[in-house]
Amino acid sequence: MHYDLIIVGAGPAGIFTALELLKNNSDKKILLVEKGKAVEKRHCPKAEVGHCVNCKPNCAITTGFSGAGAFSDGKLSLSYEVGGDLPMLIGEEFAQELIDYTDKIYLEFGADKKLEGTKYKDEVDKIKNKARKEGIQLVDIPIRHLGTEKAHELYKKIEDYLEENNIEMKFETIVEDLIIKENKIEGVKVKNTKNEKEELYANKVVLAVGRKGANWLSDMCIKHNINTKTGIVDIGIRYELPDEIMKDINKYMYEGKFIGKPGPFKDKVRTFCQNPSGFVSSEVYDNNLTLVNGHSYKDKKSTNTNLAILVSHNFTYPFNKPIDYGRNVAKNLNELGAGNVLVQRLGDIYRGKRTWEKELESNFVKPTLKSAVPGDITFAIGYRTMTDILHFIRDMDKIIEGFANPENLLYAPEIKFYSNQVVIDNKFETSVKNLYSIGDGGGMTRGLMMASCSGVQMARILINND
Repeated sequence: MHYDLIIVGAGPAGIFTALELLKNNSDKKILLVEKGKAVEKRHCPKAEVGHCVNCKPNCAITTGFSGAGAFSDGKLSLSYEVGGDLPMLIGEEFAQELIDYTDKIYLEFGADKKLEGTKYKDEVDKIKNKARKEGIQLVDIPIRHLGTEKAHELYKKIEDYLEENNIEMKFETIVEDLIIKENKIEGVKVKNTKNEKEELYANKVVLAVGRKGANWLSDMCIKHNINTKTGIVDIGIRYELPDEIMKDINKYMYEGKFIGKPGPFKDKVRTFCQNPSGFVSSEVYDNNLTLVNGHSYKDKKSTNTNLAILVSHNFTYPFNKPIDYGRNVAKNLNELGAGNVLVQRLGDIYRGKRTWEKELESNFVKPTLKSAVPGDITFAIGYRTMTDILHFIRDMDKIIEGFANPENLLYAPEIKFYSNQVVIDNKFETSVKNLYSIGDGGGMTRGLMMASCSGVQMARILINND
């Protein structure tokens, strides 16, 4: 089979590449290849059985049409100030124009018209000033909350639109290799769940594999000598505390994005993916790594807020394997939890002890992830990372009273994998001719909106290059 364009990955970056090509009346013969299932077939049985059953061959939470992010909290950050390096590539002003344009597409397909974080400017400014005194930056931006369950409906509409407009989609299909000859992409080698293999050829290939595919992309770059530079890996925890403590942040901003550089190491520490009245969740990545995440629904509510606290790890010469480092941390934590996410009370960390099941049962903050195993996450998270997190929590307590309450819960591992960053030019082309890289997997973006924007811009580049 021969196509004009093959897109590897049906997360937001890949989807919006195809969508924007259609909106510009492109007549390209396009194939979208996705290792997971169609959005309507994505289902996690954990809700029925109460624990992860390690679905094979792929986790329904992390793979499938719409990608991993859309199956978590489904939030669109509507500012160029967050979301990765795309503004550095195309300019901040143009990045904001892309966000505004892409947001309108989400609205066309049914996104909630309500914007969070725009109403209480004076109240937010007061919190900003308190944060500034503690050396912490508060980034307040407009947020459109899709909601985990509503995001499913929205992306189903997009999937149907692509199908109706003759975008071919191969689900449950793994790209085993790239076909590259004389430093020019010619196609991909794929395999489906029946172990049937074929070679698919195309004039151009776009890699939009997401964080789930970061490890695969790193392997491809090594195998085919695709230029990369050492990227980062974000390692941290998912923090759960009562809604009452976070009520001002939840009301005024919905999600507060706090960024600090606590001593003594001065590493970048940030909050990410805040879920008011949400639920902590687990998800399975490659090699059976179980990571923690958070969901926030439109209709289903808890009494707790959860958010990630992440430490950015920038490695220097001679080490150039950030993904391997993060995976080893996750593996050790999983082994401590017998394959599950670990949970520990903050006070127990301060006391230098593990958390026991009976202590968790009587704890004021009740865990929303019932499958989490009480234990000691400090056995596996490095001293530097743990020190950064604890100092950040103490600094945050001076901004939000109760943030460092000893009964608040830490879950681990929360790790955001980004590939050894693929080197691309201003047209998103890699060092291999006609091979492009966009989205989270190649280290360009972080999050739903910026990944979607990278897809829109990718499509425009392809149209202009014809």
